[in-house]
Amino acid sequence: MQFRYQIKGGDFNSAGNASSAVKKVLKQLNVDAAVAKRTVVALYEAEVNIVAHAWSGIISVNINTEQIRIFLEDKGPGIPDIERAMQAGFTTASQQVREMGFGAGMGLPNIKKNTDFLRITSSENVGTNVEMIIYLSRNGSAGI
Repeated sequence: MQFRYQIKGGDFNSAGNASSAVKKVLKQLNVDAAVAKRTVVALYEAEVNIVAHAWSGIISVNINTEQIRIFLEDKGPGIPDIERAMQAGFTTASQQVREMGFGAGMGLPNIKKNTDFLRITSSENVGTNVEMIIYLSRNGSAGI
């Protein structure tokens, strides 16, 4: 199954819509609750990062019997120092974003904590790509 979501930078009213839609699909597929929770947490954090930091983005979700693969591609300022951005509490969020309750600097660390594979690439003034994989089963049996 494949799903695609368009994300508009700065649209905090829609932040979380893609992760909510994926949550519903995972529930319909009877995916293990712990796997679904990890997936939704990681996706929500990445989705909010697009809203808070980029001009626009696309989220692609591919679900099969072995894994959930999520690819996010945004157009925006990029991440100048990915290693530093991975540190808990580090943020480049604007004061306005922080006042709305976002931008605490836990997004990327939470994504890493909740995924089995994470790759982030970024180019300044171009954008950021995030690839994450969550395996449906850690013992090799199918999860769906």
